[in-house]
Amino acid sequence: MTGEVKQVLVIQAGGIAEFVLSLAAMKRIRLAHPRARVTLLTVPQFEGLAKASPYFNTVWTTARPTTPGDWMALRGQIKRGRFDRVYDLESSGWSKFLFHLLRPFPPVWSGAAVGARLRHRNPRRDEMHTLERQAEQLQAAGIWPDAPTAPGDAPAPDLSWILRRAPDARPVPGAAAPRPFVLMVPGGVENTPEKRWPVEAYGRLGAVLRARGYDIVVIGGPHESALARTIQKLAGNARDLTGRTDFAQIAVLGVRAALAIGNNTGPMHLIAAAGAPTITLVRDDGDAMVTAPRGHVAVLQAPSLVDLSVETVATAANALLPR
Repeated sequence: MTGEVKQVLVIQAGGIAEFVLSLAAMKRIRLAHPRARVTLLTVPQFEGLAKASPYFNTVWTTARPTTPGDWMALRGQIKRGRFDRVYDLESSGWSKFLFHLLRPFPPVWSGAAVGARLRHRNPRRDEMHTLERQAEQLQAAGIWPDAPTAPGDAPAPDLSWILRRAPDARPVPGAAAPRPFVLMVPGGVENTPEKRWPVEAYGRLGAVLRARGYDIVVIGGPHESALARTIQKLAGNARDLTGRTDFAQIAVLGVRAALAIGNNTGPMHLIAAAGAPTITLVRDDGDAMVTAPRGHVAVLQAPSLVDLSVETVATAANALLPR
């Protein structure tokens, strides 16, 4: 392949977990094209995090196209960008369709789309964890020769750029010497309640951890404040930060927490990547390890999370908490 790569487009408009995990591949793309102008195409909720990162010169945001006019407008925007290279880190139905919409002369394209010049051809790519799948995709594209592609080999994304910007103030104020705290993420997966550990179990676990000397901090969306109130009632006390943390603040909490416990949701990927010892509670549906966070993580699985006992999670917490 000849010619200098001057304009690069990266596509990742999936959920928060996919976006956080893709930060590892985004870093490699930036390293591989240090003089190129790198543009990210993502959804509006990730714009702030993407602009704060050191990986992009420009961030474009889009809603998923739904009409022919939407598709043609996005096609025109990409054509005007004159990209030499596209890295489709999402490789979903819509991004593959976008590739075909750019034919007969699409940019040099890395992804799973049939006909892509740098196609990732592994037929089992959908069974790989996002980190190894994207590492292998970039290896196939020729920019990561020694990519960690064996199961479990790829490290968590590097979030040091977020943490360098963090204020020195502690997230859980108290006396002169604040107590260490445990983060709880009891929400997420709203439309699939079977993927949530019961909030009452979080509350009982919170009481156990408070008796050990830890404060409890609950995070989640603004619609999840009722979960925090239940934990507060059962644990005796807990700080409710639902609806009051952006992605960068969640990462800062992750670096400062003694432990994080939560369902398999996007915020848990941020927290684990930031460095917190993490317990992720996952319904065993056959692909738990494909979607689980990476880092200092213990994944507890059960066919039904209702049957996962507080004692089991407390034992895992004891193994991860400082002694």
